[in-house]
Amino acid sequence: MPTRFQVIDLFAGPGGLAEGFSAFRDKKGSRPFEMALSVEKESPAHQTLTLRNFLRKFADGFPPQYYQYLNEGGDEPDWASLYPREWTAATTETLQLELGTDSAKKTIRHRLAELKQKNGNACILIGGPPCQAYSLVGRARNKGIKGYSAREDKRHFLYKEYIEILRTLRPIAFVMENVKGILSARVDGELIFDLVLNDLQSPNFKDEYELFPVLARDMDKKPLASDFVLRSEHCGIPQARHRVIVVGIRRDIARKIPPHIRNRGLVRESFEPVTVGAVIGGMPKLRSGLSRSDTSEAWIAALVGASRQIRRSNINLTPSERIEFQRILERCQAEWEGKSSKLRRSPASVGIIGPDCPKDLSLWLRDKRLKTLSNSDTRGHMASDLSRYLFAAIYSRVADRSPKASDFPQVLAPLHSNWDSGKFADRFRVQRSNYPATTVTSHIAKDGHYFIHPDPMQCRSLTVREAARLQTFPDNYLFKGNRTEQYVQVGNAVPPFVAYKLAAALHAILG
Repeated sequence: MPTRFQVIDLFAGPGGLAEGFSAFRDKKGSRPFEMALSVEKESPAHQTLTLRNFLRKFADGFPPQYYQYLNEGGDEPDWASLYPREWTAATTETLQLELGTDSAKKTIRHRLAELKQKNGNACILIGGPPCQAYSLVGRARNKGIKGYSAREDKRHFLYKEYIEILRTLRPIAFVMENVKGILSARVDGELIFDLVLNDLQSPNFKDEYELFPVLARDMDKKPLASDFVLRSEHCGIPQARHRVIVVGIRRDIARKIPPHIRNRGLVRESFEPVTVGAVIGGMPKLRSGLSRSDTSEAWIAALVGASRQIRRSNINLTPSERIEFQRILERCQAEWEGKSSKLRRSPASVGIIGPDCPKDLSLWLRDKRLKTLSNSDTRGHMASDLSRYLFAAIYSRVADRSPKASDFPQVLAPLHSNWDSGKFADRFRVQRSNYPATTVTSHIAKDGHYFIHPDPMQCRSLTVREAARLQTFPDNYLFKGNRTEQYVQVGNAVPPFVAYKLAAALHAILG
């Protein structure tokens, strides 16, 4: 068995899977997984990915100019001039292509032939085809499209591009990731996941792949679809993110793996949750902004007005909870008015990660060379939404749950025709400090209502960096593009710490 593996990352996004695999070290301190090729079609994610692949070229630590850029801002260094060899290597291995197009097939075919000639089959294929066609939200949206045909929606069959490359490359192993909705998605009555499994197990006539579910089971029995569901909150991730993970190992290698290793599963579940507060509670306190005429004074005035409005409202809580609610509200108002000149919309420091965060995750996230946190400026919100965020954050702290639409005072109800319909009862959702976050999705790019910060004093939605922390991206991971594009990248990514655990498990099996 080779000691080093070339990794090909398809549908790579900003590089969550690649980050976990490339960061893994074996017992000797070596990195057995080396990125050889990354493919992503979206320009902002491709820029992020290219920069990260460039930084991975420095085995002894990132260049000092990178930390200067993160800590001091200003123009991004000209990496091509400073480090031409490393930058050329990164741009060569990071391709901006739309898989499924003729031009992409031609380019990929050529690059794979080069890799096979150089490394043989000592490769690992990773990636996850786009999930919009499989997700429950996406499927609901498709039903509303006149004349929509699932059979004609090419997104349903992008996984076949993955299969085609699997056929061509014949890697030692592969890792495929997708949303849980793929388990129930159908085309003309056929379950998409059944089609995927059949194709993955027989990508060509010479080699078949044995599939290894993430959870422990009897490998002599046919796997159930549920065996492939990884629940991130049970794997040391501060987020209830449920994803389908399929790992395949070529049968000529798999048959040599002892039964006790084959049956133990890839990831050991832990039911000791990592909470939102454990990873973002110690970050610098920031205020939100106003979407119009934003100043600290105007923001405080808007929240003081919101406080008075809420105080006069009838709130659906027990008498003791109402007293606690009012106490928190009054304390927030006093703090706002007392710190008017100190309220910031971007951090001046890194903050801390508290003792509640597991040590391995804390070490993974933090970088002692950072003096501040990138991708951390706050959004501007409408004053009416600030009132709702303030109410929701205090309510969730007092009632130990995020409020539903029916819990909001009528004066705070948005002018939405479906507000009282029950269809969007949790339109405003607080990410509570004492629990793992709900799934971070690309929807966070739209309005932030599902991702309200638990601290009512800050009265805002999560920043890109806070969402990235919940996704377990290291603090030194820089997301390119505008803020909306950064949110999309974070929401669509595979949590890197999950990928790290998968890399460790796969290495142990192949070792």
